[in-house]
Amino acid sequence: MADEIRDITIIGGGPTGLFAAFYAGMRGSSCRIVDSLPELGGQLMALYPEKYIFDVGGYPKVLAKDLAKSLVKQAMQFGPEVVLDQQVRTLEWVEDHFVLTCSGGDFRSRSIVIAGGKGAFEPMKLACPGYDDFMYQGVEFAVRDPESFRGKRVVVVGGGDSALDFALMLKDTAASMTLVHRRDAWRAHAATVDRIEAAAAAGEIDLRTFHEVRTIVGGECIQQVVIFDNRTDEDTEVACDVVISCLGFKPDLGPIKNWGLEVDKNRILVDRLMGTNVPGIYAAGDIVDYEGKLDLIATGFAEAAVAVNNAVHFVDPSARVNPGHSTNMKVFKE
Repeated sequence: MADEIRDITIIGGGPTGLFAAFYAGMRGSSCRIVDSLPELGGQLMALYPEKYIFDVGGYPKVLAKDLAKSLVKQAMQFGPEVVLDQQVRTLEWVEDHFVLTCSGGDFRSRSIVIAGGKGAFEPMKLACPGYDDFMYQGVEFAVRDPESFRGKRVVVVGGGDSALDFALMLKDTAASMTLVHRRDAWRAHAATVDRIEAAAAAGEIDLRTFHEVRTIVGGECIQQVVIFDNRTDEDTEVACDVVISCLGFKPDLGPIKNWGLEVDKNRILVDRLMGTNVPGIYAAGDIVDYEGKLDLIATGFAEAAVAVNNAVHFVDPSARVNPGHSTNMKVFKE
């Protein structure tokens, strides 16, 4: 067991968790971040680092990876302990503190802030032969480095924002770009759909609506994808090196479901203080639910501040919940 107990342990190193770590440091609380991924940044880094985000205050637009880097820099200025590539398996109250059991050991904390996004995310599978055979060897779920797709024949499958964004991002880098969607209605923003249709009209993207993937074919690597028209069942062979499957992710709270928290539909229920039904455990971000909840990064920031300030008060009842304005804080004048 780690000898040093922390005031606040934050479970999740995505944008909400990172802002929570900053806020804990600003309030003078000792803090630890535990995340199951090998690097901080959450889905910003793991799934769509090259996508632009437009609805974060202060940025007309910002790449997800750049936002993540700024959040890490902001959080690290107060020196939180960072524990990566570790999933919290169990959480229990022992005497006067919580004990978090991870695969790499146990950690002690006086309070908890859960900021685990939507929990563990498992990609929805593309139900076709060849999918499992080429997993991470040609079948991908995200674009981490656009240059790695340069000169390759790419097939993107899906009709949401990620699928369309990846197709637009790579159309000038890839040797060819095919976008496959099972219908002609989209789950993406209207402006993005307009750009896709314009790119298809210009011959920059081979747009295949009402099509699905029949099979992924190859030897040591992918050589082609067979798609079919779901209205006529007619097959078309598409030369291909990479398939980007963007069918969404199945949220799963994983071990969190066994921690005695009140949960509804893979969400942790919280009150207006971001408190759970277990005293000392707070939650924020996409993992929580309450009346009027909005799944936005901006909302997660506000929830993180509320959760941390109330965790500070839980640990030290004499501490004020309202921290006041940061411009007046001594910690930024030292």
